[in-house]
Amino acid sequence: MADKHYPTPMLDELENGPWPSFISGIKRLRDDHPDERIRKVTNSLLGQLEHSYETRKGYWKGGTVSVFGYGGGIIPRFSEVGDAFPESREFHTLRVQPTPANYYTTESMRKLADSWEKWGSGLQTFHGQTGNIMFIGTTTENTQHFFDEINEYGWDLGGAGPCVRTAMSCVGAARCEMSCTNEHATHRHLVNNFTDDVHRPALPYKFKFKVSGCPNDCQNSIERSDFAVIGTWRDDMKVDQEEIKGYVAKKGREYLMDNVISRCPTQALTLNDDDTLTVDNHNCVRCMHCLNVMPKALTPGDDRGVTILIGGKRTLKIGDLMGTVVVPFKKLETEEDYESLVEMAEEIIDFWAENGLEHERCGEMIERIGLVNFLEGIDVEVDPHMVNNPRQSSYVRMDGWDEEAEKWFQRQAEA
Repeated sequence: MADKHYPTPMLDELENGPWPSFISGIKRLRDDHPDERIRKVTNSLLGQLEHSYETRKGYWKGGTVSVFGYGGGIIPRFSEVGDAFPESREFHTLRVQPTPANYYTTESMRKLADSWEKWGSGLQTFHGQTGNIMFIGTTTENTQHFFDEINEYGWDLGGAGPCVRTAMSCVGAARCEMSCTNEHATHRHLVNNFTDDVHRPALPYKFKFKVSGCPNDCQNSIERSDFAVIGTWRDDMKVDQEEIKGYVAKKGREYLMDNVISRCPTQALTLNDDDTLTVDNHNCVRCMHCLNVMPKALTPGDDRGVTILIGGKRTLKIGDLMGTVVVPFKKLETEEDYESLVEMAEEIIDFWAENGLEHERCGEMIERIGLVNFLEGIDVEVDPHMVNNPRQSSYVRMDGWDEEAEKWFQRQAEA
């Protein structure tokens, strides 16, 4: 049967319609790849997948597969129907850490592809949800061979299991005029410090770092990472009034009012009679809409840094959580600044490792023990700018605010 194609009538239906199908990609490997081994492996994979569609059951089971010295980074997949589909009996996935901002040279990608065709199925994903390059489908024996080869020319496995997971960062200042920090330096400092925690799972559950260079948050770090670093500014937004006037002349006042001014969530923008723009910077919440619509006219201020949010995640024990602001503003310019960022991450991970329950994300621990206890545990002062939810109503209760503000100012003076 290995020399013949398994019939796949149900999978064939997935190729219908206007959108590309992953089935077509696997079939290309099965039909056109020069290596007979890869043709047989992908043929067997399609056969098992068709069988799963027919029976509405999955037939992959886990196990333990690793490379020497590592405890994670590989997702084991053993087939429960390996006798019927022997060439895909073992179909493990390796997670390989990408470069910051996913920058690659064509040479490096070709070397990775050549190594994977040598030791694996040829199937790759750029990138998985955690951010890794996913090399899908190899045997237990070839897992070590593939790792040894790519490690020789500079690649390393990413995280899998209860560990610090692979970090991600946006394209940043290389391509984006909104960048407010050095995203790639932040990425590298965190990854380099926590390499052991990536490779050797020893935490309650997974912990993710993601870095976005501005409040657009192209990495979705606020909702996907336990430790989100988001670039921001704390002085006034920069306004080029001549560009504003040019925009009005081109688009018209009505267009500007409908698409920019009226869409400011805090009504912080005013279009003046002379076609200049006034910004109420005190009420600007950095939603980025106006800057995205008029990037030549509006740009971030000069006093730039990052906001650090803790506890974002997708659904698990208590549902989705957005990150909570723990450090409203932090400069990241000198080596000492980066070292203090890493030290904070160490404090948070150590506290979570000691106080978190099994299979409990950091944000879920904070919900359980309370934000105040968490902040005391990591030795961070409470700040009025720490928010769990964005402001949605302009009607805010102010009774008791003066007393609480006085307490905060007193603590600041004593510090």
